[in-house]
Amino acid sequence: MKDSVVSLVFSIQSKMFKWVQIWLLLTVLHTLARAVVPRRERRNVLFIMADDLRTSLGCYGDSVVKSPNIDQLASKSNVFLSAYAQQAVCAPSRTSMLTSRRPDTTRLYDFNSYWRVHSGNYTTLPQYFKSQGYFTMSVGKVFHPGIASNHTDDYPYSWSIPAYHPASFRYEKEKMCKGEDGELHANLLCAVNVTEQPGGTLPDMESTDEAVRLLKTRANDDVPFFLAVGFHKPHIPFRIPQEYLGLYPIEQMTLAPDPNVPQLLPPVAYNPWTDVRKRDDVQKLNISFPYGPIPKDFQLRIRQHYYAAVSYMDAQVGRLLRTLDELGLTNSTMVVFTSDHGWSLGEHGEWAKYSNFDVTTQVPLIFFVPGVTTCDELPESIFPFIDPLTQSQPIFKIDQVIRNMVELVDVFPTVSYMAGLGAPQPCPDISFQKELCTEGNNLAYTFQQQEQRRDEEALAFSQYPRPADTPQMNSDLPDLKDIKIMGYSLRCWDYRFTLWLAFNPKTFQLNISDVHAGELYMLADDPGQDNNVYSDFLSGEMLTKMASLPRTVSLRKRMRLQLLYLSAGRKTGRRKA
Repeated sequence: MKDSVVSLVFSIQSKMFKWVQIWLLLTVLHTLARAVVPRRERRNVLFIMADDLRTSLGCYGDSVVKSPNIDQLASKSNVFLSAYAQQAVCAPSRTSMLTSRRPDTTRLYDFNSYWRVHSGNYTTLPQYFKSQGYFTMSVGKVFHPGIASNHTDDYPYSWSIPAYHPASFRYEKEKMCKGEDGELHANLLCAVNVTEQPGGTLPDMESTDEAVRLLKTRANDDVPFFLAVGFHKPHIPFRIPQEYLGLYPIEQMTLAPDPNVPQLLPPVAYNPWTDVRKRDDVQKLNISFPYGPIPKDFQLRIRQHYYAAVSYMDAQVGRLLRTLDELGLTNSTMVVFTSDHGWSLGEHGEWAKYSNFDVTTQVPLIFFVPGVTTCDELPESIFPFIDPLTQSQPIFKIDQVIRNMVELVDVFPTVSYMAGLGAPQPCPDISFQKELCTEGNNLAYTFQQQEQRRDEEALAFSQYPRPADTPQMNSDLPDLKDIKIMGYSLRCWDYRFTLWLAFNPKTFQLNISDVHAGELYMLADDPGQDNNVYSDFLSGEMLTKMASLPRTVSLRKRMRLQLLYLSAGRKTGRRKA
């Protein structure tokens, strides 16, 4: 009896000790969570999106560009150095980011369908905030306008009031650029005297004015706001204030480090930049299709105008951030800055987007979270305006950087969580009937401490459709019905691996055994992704081994295994040599 009592006492003590351990663990986790949740219940959100902006920013190591206002924001933010879009074209990327679903789930690869009708009634990032009591507003290009957002920018689902579009945008595709002949043309290079433009303004100036006005209306309101501001630049045409060209003297501009089409680049991977070719000033150059190079002097001018457009857009960002300070909103407003995708500036003999290379898929991603990325009490002016035209370029220290791969589908859950709302739950493998879920990751953990190491499992996944194995006039942006091949690209620390697979646009099915081409770049020796080492021999062996995998294995997992096999084969081959 005594032994049984002693045993019972020990059992109770053991259980009590276990419960104490659990309680302590929960207390620690709660304390860690409080480190990244709001001091006030919910934060406002200023969500800024550029158009066609690659990582040509000072805070991303570009020594040419002048981007002082974005750099100043980055100095007080988490900066994700390896963020990637899911498809390098406007509508698919924006829809993917704002729904946190990949293009194969939205089934939007072109500009010609509305996801709520075409694939599923997916909840968007602003819609989620609206459902949680936020006042949501859209200015400029946030959703891609037109069919892709139901000709309403997804109003009233996503926005509390109709989306605002600048009136001057209607002139973007018209003949507004004065040529050497004194006539007006629809040029690619279109630096203008703003006072001579209709209304004496430009679209991004108008959008900034409207965003400032909206911020003033919300400054003293107890209802939290979500304001999305989409700038049109540096998207072509480069219709920008002419004074910004002076920041980049043409004699100081250089060509891309790899301006030639790589010898082993599969033809299906090449984008022939047809939208650039259509501009009046480019047509005069009589460039052969599809590979004919742009004359070097014109290449330098394109690069000059792109950088000038970035500085012009940076000034508009600076105006927004200054307004937060002036209205006393900086302490209560999270600021997110990103882009829909990048843009080639002559790398691989390509221009524009429409590919799977880093220069088109990698984007800036910056999170300013007051009280988390900064101290609790901020000075009265944390974001003074810096005029790129008149003020010297300050040097900002960027301390909080994340180098591991992240994706734009991660934005929705991360913004939601960091604003004080719960992040959506992960999507099931098949989620067409699931209205609210995420195919991305909540990156809140990156705000808790400095990144310690490389995460070898961190991957970014992008894709791009093609109508044929060789460049066509519609290769850059094929309609859904014309898509025959889908290029899926996996980016990790050491490799970029791309497979071009047969695709059926009627059933949205892949034939994973029908590989049209492959690309493999070893980034340690080839950071520009110019030397394709994909081997047809290794590929054949790999497909044989992969055939035994269950069909339920996702393409991302399958490609990860294939990459491991290919990289092991390369290492074995080098050892034998």
